[in-house]
Amino acid sequence: MTTYLYETIPTQAGEKPKFFELKQSMKDAPLTHHPETGEPIRRVILGGWGLTSKMTASGSQSGGSGGCGCGPSGCC
Repeated sequence: MTTYLYETIPTQAGEKPKFFELKQSMKDAPLTHHPETGEPIRRVILGGWGLTSKMTASGSQSGGSGGCGCGPSGCC
């Protein structure tokens, strides 16, 4: 089971979304309504960490300043 983050979809101006987590199978379709309240909801897509540098044939890193590679100084 995977834990997904959902948020309510505000129906009135100025209303703030509420966030909650829900465990679901990866095969399950995203929910469109809160399972308890019936409010409209949407799944929140979160960014993940990716590979930010390439390895050369000799096994050393190429490109970047030797840091993580996502900021001007090489790290976030």
